[in-house]
Amino acid sequence: MVVQQASPARRAPRRLKAAAAAALAVLVAALPTTTADAEAAGGDRDRLTIAVTQNVDSLSPFLAQLAITTNIHRLIYDYLTNYDPETNEPIGAIAESWETSEDRLTWTFKIRDGLEWSDGEPLTADDVAWTYTTMMEDDAAATANGNFVANFEEVTAPDESTVEITLAEPQATMLALDIPILPEHIWSGVEDYAEFNNDQDFPIVGSGPFRLTDYEQNRSITLEANPDYWRGAPEFDELVFRYYKDKDAMVEALRTGEVSFVEGLTPAQAESLAGEDNITVNDATGKRFMGFTVNPGAEARNGDPVGDGHPALQDRVLRQAIMRAIDKDTLVERVYGGHAVAGEGYIPPRYEDYAWQPAEDERLGFDPDAANAMLDEAGYETGDDGVRVSPDGDRLSLRMHVHNDKPDYVQTGQFMEEWLADIGIEVEGNYVDPAQIGDTLVSGDFDLIFTGWSVNPDPDYVLGIHTCDARPEEPGGPMSSDAFYCDEEYDELYQEQIGEYDAEARAELVRRMQRNLYDNAVVNVLAYPNALEAYRSDQIASIQVQPDPGGNIWGQDGYWSWWSAVPAEQQAGSASSLSTGALLGIGAAAVIVIAGGAFLVLRRRSATAGDRE
Repeated sequence: MVVQQASPARRAPRRLKAAAAAALAVLVAALPTTTADAEAAGGDRDRLTIAVTQNVDSLSPFLAQLAITTNIHRLIYDYLTNYDPETNEPIGAIAESWETSEDRLTWTFKIRDGLEWSDGEPLTADDVAWTYTTMMEDDAAATANGNFVANFEEVTAPDESTVEITLAEPQATMLALDIPILPEHIWSGVEDYAEFNNDQDFPIVGSGPFRLTDYEQNRSITLEANPDYWRGAPEFDELVFRYYKDKDAMVEALRTGEVSFVEGLTPAQAESLAGEDNITVNDATGKRFMGFTVNPGAEARNGDPVGDGHPALQDRVLRQAIMRAIDKDTLVERVYGGHAVAGEGYIPPRYEDYAWQPAEDERLGFDPDAANAMLDEAGYETGDDGVRVSPDGDRLSLRMHVHNDKPDYVQTGQFMEEWLADIGIEVEGNYVDPAQIGDTLVSGDFDLIFTGWSVNPDPDYVLGIHTCDARPEEPGGPMSSDAFYCDEEYDELYQEQIGEYDAEARAELVRRMQRNLYDNAVVNVLAYPNALEAYRSDQIASIQVQPDPGGNIWGQDGYWSWWSAVPAEQQAGSASSLSTGALLGIGAAAVIVIAGGAFLVLRRRSATAGDRE
């Protein structure tokens, strides 16, 4: 048997940890140790307000794919395992340890003792087995994260503290199952998982460090600290995600102190905030990409056509010529002000084990002359109006759908309209609401459509959305595909990588998959933007980034930022002692505030999955 344990988080000397733990034990006895105790002692509630613009797609973890909702789910539901906030390595969460059979086809997870749902019911192995089995048996329940369980033969709970998963084939992602575990006693009564959005009965029953207590569509989402969370209660009593119509309004709200945190800043906004009192700007390495996909002749799995994509786009030569017309370096400088890296491979360079770049002689680099020569040779003749016509007589007039809520997307779209005109392609830019982008994608009524995904430490999820099975079973059906991509070689490589336990061999397969996407030019990465974000340092004294150092606050693979955030007022009033919200982490974590500085002493760490922007 191969036994694996959750890794230690901080790399501090053991003597330092022991001393910190001893000091904490002495001090904590004299202070309130939960949010409820603090309020009973007369303390005011500490609220952290986060500005957001993206609308919720669904509060059901079975359905949600957008960044706003997957971030919320990381706060209100725990996962079987998570990721270390400093190193991104897998660590324990609901499961405290695990082992595998010699053939790697049976995985046994031991569930942490004493876990409870927020309504007081015990969280056991039965909840884990029920969540995974439901996804295996119900197509709607598998909408968001079905790729993680597609290879499962059976999931059982031999007893309350043991989960046993039997696989059809070896699966390298068994410590990266980024699936929120749901309470069986609540969700087993749902009649239709395709229709249930989990947005009616509050507070929502969960197991994470926060509880979702209120949701007003397009106005606010309110979460309260879970005082009984096994790793220790959060320092802030309440999180409020407040909606704003645009980024400028969010920035002004930060300036006035109306909100505590904003993300997705433009370079100009970040630079304007950097010199202001009581505001800290974080310029983090990017974990997501910005790009667009091309309609390759969308089809459902049953072979029926989907939508009305331009037929000429089924030609790889045309798709590659489009890529050769785009100046990525100009995008980095003029759209991102240098706060980005030009994109080629599907995995951002932040994940160096998996990142890929084409060889110089295979790069589809910016070269309009080469693009025009490619199209000339392929028989795309230029009409009297300067617009090319395909060999089949179809005028190259393309519809491009772009999110209107993202300034970088809008600017990039405007550049692309100009650049593609230079090679004889007319582009109609449709700058629309993100909800319309989703509807347009599913209907297949597009030619070019913008996209962006946050990538997890394990890349399986974002790779899985381009397999043939990610497409809908029939037109209009649920799907996880982002481009209706279907390529036999890609699918074969995907199956190989998911079953490969040797880290370097698997990384090489992932790199070959990225080359496949790049060469076929259906899924096109343009840039890896930095995460530009800012917070009020007079409201937040300290907060955990991921990875550490140099990482982001918003969109983490876990709940570390909001769980660890220390209220400035609390810390200022407790110099040389613990803040009134500080807790002794139960067997796992402690937050120590010493002389106004926050030190996270964690024996284990965690995090979660990738999500669509």
